[in-house]
Amino acid sequence: MGSFQTVIYEKNESMAYITLNRPEVLNSFNTQMRDDMYQILGAIKDDAEVAAVIIKGAGDKAFCAGADLSEFLTAPSPVIARQIRWERDVWGLFLSLPQPIIAALHGYVLGSGLELALCCDLRIAADDAQFGFPEVELGIIPAAGGTQTLPRVVGRAQALEILLTARRIDAEEACAIGLVNLVVPRAELLPAAEEMARKIASLDQNAVRLAKQAVVRGLDLPLAEGLELERRIAGQAFKNRRRQTH
Repeated sequence: MGSFQTVIYEKNESMAYITLNRPEVLNSFNTQMRDDMYQILGAIKDDAEVAAVIIKGAGDKAFCAGADLSEFLTAPSPVIARQIRWERDVWGLFLSLPQPIIAALHGYVLGSGLELALCCDLRIAADDAQFGFPEVELGIIPAAGGTQTLPRVVGRAQALEILLTARRIDAEEACAIGLVNLVVPRAELLPAAEEMARKIASLDQNAVRLAKQAVVRGLDLPLAEGLELERRIAGQAFKNRRRQTH
């Protein structure tokens, strides 16, 4: 895969690494990053060799401090902005990846950066991480899924407090409310993410992908329908296992 302007993509055996690479502006998310990410995620989705994905931010200060407002608040019109978003629906592509995605989060994880992290399956935070949605302070609201993904992760009450007050929370609180899975010292962030990715990669990849599929699809279903979905996907897993052992 070729080089990109705003994102570094690397692949090491069964693990893929995505690094947001605009440290001079706290890895703020702009249209070029969206286009770069769209290409990278599309390639990962079709790469059977990739068992797990780690996404991280370059530099010492931020995973991603949000959208590049110099671009997003000067869009030609809301209609054109929506059209561009759906033509390059990075967030939907994130959610459709069959491989587990691990976000390694440090420094500022704000606005679009938090929305991006919420699209990942697992989140590990450095002890210096700060999380929040500052949009209401700017007279706008999250527009890349934050109002929908956050309550699904932390519950309605916690999500509303974070969204309506624009309050930032630290890594320990984020872990306490279930926003992140684990908090580690900053120096141990990437090793912790890699350890988790290696564990996932060491397991049966059909089973890993089917387990992720069952959870992601089932979250939007009533419990009875979710249980039926699990039954069908479990049957598929058993069939795959029998084929491997015969």
